Amino acid sequence: MAIAEVTIIPIGTASTSLSHYVAHMQRVLAQQEGISYELTSMSTIIEGPLERVLEVIRVLHESTFEAGAARVSTSIKIDDRRDREASSQQKLQSVQAKLSQSLDN
Repeated sequence: MAIAEVTIIPIGTASTSLSHYVAHMQRVLAQQEGISYELTSMSTIIEGPLERVLEVIRVLHESTFEAGAARVSTSIKIDDRRDREASSQQKLQSVQAKLSQSLDN
């Protein structure tokens, strides 16, 4: 399963506010099958099979044009671990477990 962090930035809009575009992309994500996703304050995390995640990112990129952007910049970070199952939540739990360990370990 791949974990992707995606930031899609509409450029050439009439406003400095982007929340309209973010809300639109979240609606588009809600219609996508075969993935899970989480909105963060600075990006969206998408999890699923790599091929599907990449398809969904393309759909999001295109939907931003459909929402009125004249130019779109998309940044993607992908963590594709194949030695064992991983998720965004599991990664956070792993760090939390290490934070709770004594400093002596």
